[in-house]
Amino acid sequence: MQREPADIDVDARFLLANERTLLAWVRTALTLLAAGVALAQLGHETSGRTVLATAVILLGVCSATAGALRYRAADRAIRRAALPPPGWAPLAMAVSVAVIGIIVVVVVLVDA
Repeated sequence: MQREPADIDVDARFLLANERTLLAWVRTALTLLAAGVALAQLGHETSGRTVLATAVILLGVCSATAGALRYRAADRAIRRAALPPPGWAPLAMAVSVAVIGIIVVVVVLVDA
């Protein structure tokens, strides 16, 4: 007899860990959004300031979206008593932040 997902005993620790992970994604998104707004409002008048601020803000939006998608996928997997699918978002975020960091360094050096 196949068990329905509602019949599976889910350890609450896994569900709560998944929620904490989502909150970490949201914190990252909020930080990126705040950094983008700070760049737009407080940065020096450079030609790339608006583009850089927009990129950082969009990365924040992507972080929130990726976190929500990852949360849903992990939640479904946990409730099926399976492992969640491997995620691409953490690596994409790390690479994106590194690229933006390199761009910031270049802009700072060019303006100096």
